Amino acid sequence: MSFNKALSHLKKFNLDDRVKVFDVSSATVELAAEAVGVEPARIAKTLSFDAPYGCILIVTAGDMKVNGAKFKAEFGVKPRMLTLDSVEENTGHQAGGVCPFGAKDGVSVYLDVSMQRFDTVYPACGSANSSVRLSCEELYESSGAKKWVDVCVSIIS
Repeated sequence: MSFNKALSHLKKFNLDDRVKVFDVSSATVELAAEAVGVEPARIAKTLSFDAPYGCILIVTAGDMKVNGAKFKAEFGVKPRMLTLDSVEENTGHQAGGVCPFGAKDGVSVYLDVSMQRFDTVYPACGSANSSVRLSCEELYESSGAKKWVDVCVSIIS
């Protein structure tokens, strides 16, 4: 159901023809990179956070993680990820398929600048076995992102 909602959302932007559904899981960055056939950094992972003013989705490059100090400076609160049990209720998508497309009303989407080094990125499409190829501009427009933020650091030190 979440996949169909995301697909319908992307159709409004004429991007639904770019969606790929895999016979294997793409629920993690590593699995998605293998399924798509790209380096893990090009997987646009969506992280979901709880804030006093609602759910925040941060879409970032696959080789990045949220930095607590940067997050707090941007949003005024410490980052607190949603629990696995509350992801679908708060985002409208199941864990492993969380994406900014067709998210529940009231969810705020932000894109991390770490993705801007790529011509194309591959976010999930509402399921744990799907992806969509988008330019950063297409991702920004179709996601309804509020703005680009710099809240992540490299996983590799």
